[in-house]
Amino acid sequence: MSSQMVSGVQIHPLRPGIGAAAQGPVGAVAGSDMEVLLARAGGARRRVRRGEYLYRLGAAFHALYGIRAGSFKSVLLTEDGREQVTGFHMAGEVLGLDGIGSDSYAGDAVALEDSEVVEIPFEQLDALACREPALQRELFRLLAGEIQRERALMLLLGSMRAEERLAAFLINMSQRLCARGFSAHRFLLRMTREEIGSLLGLKLETVSRILSRFQVEGLIGVRNREVEIASMSALRAVIGRGDARREREAA
Repeated sequence: MSSQMVSGVQIHPLRPGIGAAAQGPVGAVAGSDMEVLLARAGGARRRVRRGEYLYRLGAAFHALYGIRAGSFKSVLLTEDGREQVTGFHMAGEVLGLDGIGSDSYAGDAVALEDSEVVEIPFEQLDALACREPALQRELFRLLAGEIQRERALMLLLGSMRAEERLAAFLINMSQRLCARGFSAHRFLLRMTREEIGSLLGLKLETVSRILSRFQVEGLIGVRNREVEIASMSALRAVIGRGDARREREAA
């Protein structure tokens, strides 16, 4: 699926990063990044309970992990001991790419719910990739996607206002879920609002206030962790509307 533009912000539906797990059938996603790797390298299934670590910062890198079911967050600890969320990952995506080339994992991966992954030994995968150009290209594509995700997050934090960040988050999650056959308009947030705020550089109170404002404006409906997008076009219009207001005031 091609990337989409939201008022100048490029969002890649099939790339790991901002998002949440779907509320729907459990199992691997056909045609996903994970399935491409498993078709060639295989792997062993592993269950991870909610709150458990899949791997820890600094642990020796030895495998990639394809998410078959559930969802994860990737996190770092700041110097003062606070948890900084750097991404959310859902079924069909691959974790551990940041360990390639550094011999250790660059952060923690924590299950947001009871989940299942397939552990893909990287030594075996790397040997196969050396013999199979198509598989090597797939690995390069996954690494490029990780770089694009980091650049998109930097853009999000560096150039967007708070309401634009949250709107982009909801749009990105909607696109990713739709690409996996789930509803693009109604889904369950597996992460807390505090975790969303950590990813987007916003305080918990700011996330709650903006969600309430979006609901009052008729953009979304919110019930606990369940979100329903009432008007996708109106949600997209949030991005850049602050600039438009300033332009009108200056005219």
